[in-house]
Amino acid sequence: MDHPENLDNHFVVDPAKFDFYAMDCYRTLGEDALAESLAHEVIRAGTDFDGTERSPMRISEARITLGVAAARQGDLDSAVAYGQHALIGERKSLPSLLMVSRDLATVVNERYSAETAGQEYLDNLRSLAAQR
Repeated sequence: MDHPENLDNHFVVDPAKFDFYAMDCYRTLGEDALAESLAHEVIRAGTDFDGTERSPMRISEARITLGVAAARQGDLDSAVAYGQHALIGERKSLPSLLMVSRDLATVVNERYSAETAGQEYLDNLRSLAAQR
């Protein structure tokens, strides 16, 4: 398809956001390898050469995606680290971030509810949700 003429039109997809949307779809479908690959691309594309994050919300959601993939692969420490890193940014849309964080919370709760690191992450999410 041609590049959209009016990116403000809510019925077109900005090509620069395609990887971001596809990442969410693959995470939801449990296609972790594809979701993880796209999450790394979203982080790369949203970060300037000096490390400045131009797209902090997209990058936070990409970190949640990396956390979900890590949790599903049995790596709780990495999953929690990605999840916590996603939550610390200054610019965030809390409702959107909490919605995506539920994906990680679900995996952590199902597989790691007895682990201290899992409980701490879930407690942090509950605390953040209470601030809304």
